[in-house]
Amino acid sequence: MPTVPSSTDPVRLPTGYRGQIPSVRATGGVPATGASLPAWHPVEVRRAWDDTAHLVRFSIGTVRNPKVLPIVLGVLSVITLAAWVGPLFSPLAGDADTIAFDTLLLLPSLMIGFLGLTIASGIASGGGRELLSKENAAAFPVSATTDHFGALLLAPFNIAWMLQSWFLLGAASFAMGLSAFPYLQTLMVLWILTTTVLAQAVAWWVEVVRRGPGGVWVVRGIGLALAALAAWIQLSGHTGDVFDAAPTLEVVAAGVQGFSPAFVLAVVAMLAITVVSLYLGGWAANVAARRSTHDEAKAETRHHQPSPNPRTVTAMLRRLDRASVWRAVPMRRGITVLAVGPGLVALAGGLPWENVMILPGLVVSGGVLLFGVNAWSLDGRGGLWRESLPVDAGKVFDVRAWVMTEWLLLACAITLLLASVRAGTPTGAELLAVAVTVAVVTLQVVAVAMTWSVRKPFAVNLRSARATPAPPSVMVGYSAKLALSTTLTAMVFSTTASIVVQTGGPFWIVLAEAVPFVVWSGVRLRRARRAWVDPIRRAAVVTTVAA
Repeated sequence: MPTVPSSTDPVRLPTGYRGQIPSVRATGGVPATGASLPAWHPVEVRRAWDDTAHLVRFSIGTVRNPKVLPIVLGVLSVITLAAWVGPLFSPLAGDADTIAFDTLLLLPSLMIGFLGLTIASGIASGGGRELLSKENAAAFPVSATTDHFGALLLAPFNIAWMLQSWFLLGAASFAMGLSAFPYLQTLMVLWILTTTVLAQAVAWWVEVVRRGPGGVWVVRGIGLALAALAAWIQLSGHTGDVFDAAPTLEVVAAGVQGFSPAFVLAVVAMLAITVVSLYLGGWAANVAARRSTHDEAKAETRHHQPSPNPRTVTAMLRRLDRASVWRAVPMRRGITVLAVGPGLVALAGGLPWENVMILPGLVVSGGVLLFGVNAWSLDGRGGLWRESLPVDAGKVFDVRAWVMTEWLLLACAITLLLASVRAGTPTGAELLAVAVTVAVVTLQVVAVAMTWSVRKPFAVNLRSARATPAPPSVMVGYSAKLALSTTLTAMVFSTTASIVVQTGGPFWIVLAEAVPFVVWSGVRLRRARRAWVDPIRRAAVVTTVAA
């Protein structure tokens, strides 16, 4: 059957061709004469962009309820506008004698933290998220340039990226108020854009190294060396000197000065970095596409020594679920970024405990997006075999929820441990508020994730380092809902703890405030369990994820 050429088909132009770049959809390609074009020739880029547009429309078309997508995008826009403009209405905004000045001093460090977290997220996902899965790409191949464009488009639809962007824009608005709002915010938006494209390029080049000879150990060695360097800088007391030497300080200063040569230079420099990073990222994506993935191949071919049989059925189920999580490449990489990334940001910025309390919401939301929103997809085709075992369905549900809880609590513990290095010794109310916040948001997220897993299962392959547990358009909605709910919950307990500390009120207020959250999450979790125990509903879930 003749079809329109995709971006993987070689493009050849007639000798001496100087005409307008043709549209792939309109003309069906260019005559196949002459030499092949490089990956970043304008014709190739146009074809890759056309394929990306097709994939975006196809992804939007897979949404089961199309009416929900505009609502989700509208909510995200409203939250972004609120984070951007809302701090301007604070009476302390732009006041040099209040906490606004301290926020201005921390702004360069927050910008560096955003860069580091975005790079780490791209590296953990093996070059960025997939707009087209490997299984579909086998039948409908697209070029590596198309893959690069798709990963860039999906980068903002990440809960860590969203929260950090909102926080960065809000901090800039609060720090200067209306005095330098258009100039400082212009540089903040450009910084977010530049950082995203640069991080994508770095992630692709790391993936090129990782897929080379001995690349896995090279990448691990570089990571350990950077961690050791960061530890030495922190212990030697040079953290402030390093951040002061970063170019983000000049960017913030240029925004504060308003329209000036420094402002124009900052804008031109960031735009140039964006263009160069876009080219280098596409180049690296094409190089990486010609190499095999060592981590995934090792996970597929590795032999595991069988362990002695556990004494109870629950222990056996727990072992199976833990193995399915920890042996998956995206899970191991993702938990590392989610646990270490926010902790390092808090460590670099020296966040106090009232701000550290916001981090558990970020960590558990990101952790559950790795697999929890489609928890039964971990079994894949093995779900059919597991359903044939004489095991109580309720027990299977309980163990899966417990393993997910272990996963999230481990990530929270690492994050809080790193953040506590510079946060100081917490008061009794702050310590209690942190513990309650972790417990509440974890239970809240687990209940929501298990509900979604039973209600909306998807057939996905989580063996790929770039896989997501649901289609990209669905993940947008999941990220927005989780980001909003967990952030607001964490802010409630953070505010309560601050009031208790300032007024000397009783600690039991924090515990009493957690009761309605725990009760409602317990009700949702019980409903999800009842739905899973229903054999008809369970059969629909298993056959879907095993497809």
